[in-house]
Amino acid sequence: MATGFMLRIIAVLLALGGAGSWCAAAGAADVELVGTIGDKAAILAIDGSDPKSVKVGQSWRGVTVLGVEAERATVETEGRKRVLVRGQTYRPSETRGNGKQSVLLSVDATGHFVHEGAINGQPVRFLVDTGASTIALPAADARRLGIDYRKGVRASSQTANGSVPVYVVRLDRVSLGAIELTGVEAVVIEQGLNVALLGMSFLNRLDMHRDGETMTLIRRF
Repeated sequence: MATGFMLRIIAVLLALGGAGSWCAAAGAADVELVGTIGDKAAILAIDGSDPKSVKVGQSWRGVTVLGVEAERATVETEGRKRVLVRGQTYRPSETRGNGKQSVLLSVDATGHFVHEGAINGQPVRFLVDTGASTIALPAADARRLGIDYRKGVRASSQTANGSVPVYVVRLDRVSLGAIELTGVEAVVIEQGLNVALLGMSFLNRLDMHRDGETMTLIRRF
């Protein structure tokens, strides 16, 4: 038999639209970008729900769409901005349990681990490279991100094609999935690099566990 206290709790749940709705509101949601409609709306699936079109400036189930461009959308969830590319899922559940930020990567057709991330809130496609001492950016990416890299320290780096000039910079924010680090060193290379390398200036602050064709990265500090 329900006590008066239990009845009051049940009444509160009903007022919130049922216990199931209350539980969904209490926890953070997994957010998948299914697609985009021009620059007007993002098509989202939240916690595996049927996709729904959400216009820029509107919210659905606690997720607000801040901006949309071709194949990308900027959303706000849990009070933080996230940049998603089409087919990418942000899973805050990866940080639950032990409270550590983590991300699961899968090997691509070329045998590399490639994943969408962000620098200073703008999307960047990274190739994980444990042989690179720092994050390495092509100059084209740096310019797109608004990084005035020529104000950085000029240096040189040894590559398979010999020594090449680089510019050393410091990135305010670098994120990969649920992991976000600040003040990360990087170099910008003007020639010979066509993909951003996620090197050890980011990776050495993580634990890395490979299991066949997947790799889990877990933030240590």
